[in-house]
Amino acid sequence: MFNERTQPQDDLKEKLMNVQRTIFASIGIALLFANGSFAEQVKTDYDRSTDFRRYKTYSWEQVQTQDPLWVGRIKEAVNAALTAKGLAPVESGGDIAIVAMETTKNQRTLNTFYDGFGGGWRWGGGFGNATTTVDNYKVGTLVVDLFDASTKKVIWRGSASDTLSDKSDKNIKNLDKGVQKMFDHFPPNEKK
Repeated sequence: MFNERTQPQDDLKEKLMNVQRTIFASIGIALLFANGSFAEQVKTDYDRSTDFRRYKTYSWEQVQTQDPLWVGRIKEAVNAALTAKGLAPVESGGDIAIVAMETTKNQRTLNTFYDGFGGGWRWGGGFGNATTTVDNYKVGTLVVDLFDASTKKVIWRGSASDTLSDKSDKNIKNLDKGVQKMFDHFPPNEKK
């Protein structure tokens, strides 16, 4: 008779364990997708009246960054992207003038984890305890503006933002990848 009473309790415990596993798996998947939201964001825009076919050369006007080591890295990444698109760099007087600006800012995210799921809703206990932690991280953004050198008018703008790492090599890889994405569709679609 003792086994008859514990069987329904064992079944209930097993169901509750399955519910717990499902909830924890769902939280894990949600965290995975949340991490994906920190991935690199690239945006571009351009002057729709500009005929980009007429530009053959470019020159650098300014690179603004807090770390002087990044001036050369930014120029190198943008140069690689533009030369791959058929534009030639010149020391000064190019058809396009380039200004790039790098900024960093601190971001904060809140992560809440729940425990004590056993048994579902309980009187006065809800789902159990919740623990919230604060994660601080740095986000770097690079903005590249292309100007028509003769009119001084902005003709194209690209920006790439990503979470910064403590490792310089990883940040350089992210810079290269971000600039490459930025210029993937450059020059913009030609008018038909």
